[in-house]
Amino acid sequence: MPPMTPKLTNTLSPPTTKAGFAQALVAWYKANARDLPWRKGNSAYEIWLSEVMLQQTQVATVIPYFHRFLKSFPTVGALANAPVDAVLKQWEGLGYYSRARNLHKAAQQVVRQHGGQFPTTLEEMNALPGIGRSTAGAILTFAMGQAHPLLDGNVKRVLSRLYDIDELPAKVEAAMWAHSAELLAQTEDAYSFNQAIMELGATLCTTKHPQCLVCPVKAQCTAAANGTQHERPIKAVKKPTPHHDIGAAVIWHQGKVLIQQRPAKGLLGGLWEFPGGKQEPDESIEATVVREIAEELAMDITVGKKVATVKHAYSHFKITLHAYHCTWLSGQPTPHCADDWAWVKPEDLNNYAFPKANLKVIEAILADDQR
Repeated sequence: MPPMTPKLTNTLSPPTTKAGFAQALVAWYKANARDLPWRKGNSAYEIWLSEVMLQQTQVATVIPYFHRFLKSFPTVGALANAPVDAVLKQWEGLGYYSRARNLHKAAQQVVRQHGGQFPTTLEEMNALPGIGRSTAGAILTFAMGQAHPLLDGNVKRVLSRLYDIDELPAKVEAAMWAHSAELLAQTEDAYSFNQAIMELGATLCTTKHPQCLVCPVKAQCTAAANGTQHERPIKAVKKPTPHHDIGAAVIWHQGKVLIQQRPAKGLLGGLWEFPGGKQEPDESIEATVVREIAEELAMDITVGKKVATVKHAYSHFKITLHAYHCTWLSGQPTPHCADDWAWVKPEDLNNYAFPKANLKVIEAILADDQR
């Protein structure tokens, strides 16, 4: 028996209504577009950087990072030639650090394989590390004047409501790509249309509070007509978020503290941190710190007063980080779960890229006159 094709509600009648949607959306965008720094030109490098930074991150958060990143790495060549640690430092606090590592790899590939010029085909653009079909299409559209459909999170949300799609977006992705391409084909202004449909999702057709009363394309929206806009897109049932208590050691020896670098692959890859690990059942957090340092670094320490307690949420779990001042007793660092280690003066800690939770520990260390 052949697999069932998910049912898609589609009351848009071609071609007039779809053309009207595209025209109304573009007109709205031209009158209401936000003044964003990456929209001031057609630099493929700057557009690529903005598209990657905007993945799973809001515009207000991205803008200062965008400016600082460009100041440090003004060209794709400058980014390619920079040490990856310097790239991670500029990315520090933005999260999803694989994006920064892939930016660095992609820049090196552009320089090595394309002479420092971004490729001009969807296939070659899509082959760069960290660039998927939608990001590739956005760069080619906004920087090179081509016309490619997009399907980022904002576009998926708009299409889910426009067509009142009663399925998880992941299950009907091929159909959503087809919808995106069909709507784009109704206009000769691919730049404005693609900017507009993303802008609509970011500003009016938002996740929790769609502003249907002021939406420029409400008349074409099937979900608005059916009263289902708050139910679209369909969301997967969330599982309970795991929580872990983490014990971390700020180990002092001769006026310096020990930090270690996480493996390049995996969560927070390439970032530096204070060593430690998960608390085990029926174990005090102080005992966790002693055990983890013995297991990970083959060192003996004594645990002193607490430095800080930091709560932090990642995409799939939450942690409470308990950091303690510790004194080195014996053993040389021999990390089993890290790529490198260093003894660092407290005032030099800010030269290294740390995860956000560790940054709060550093703030506490530098503010503690009794350390």
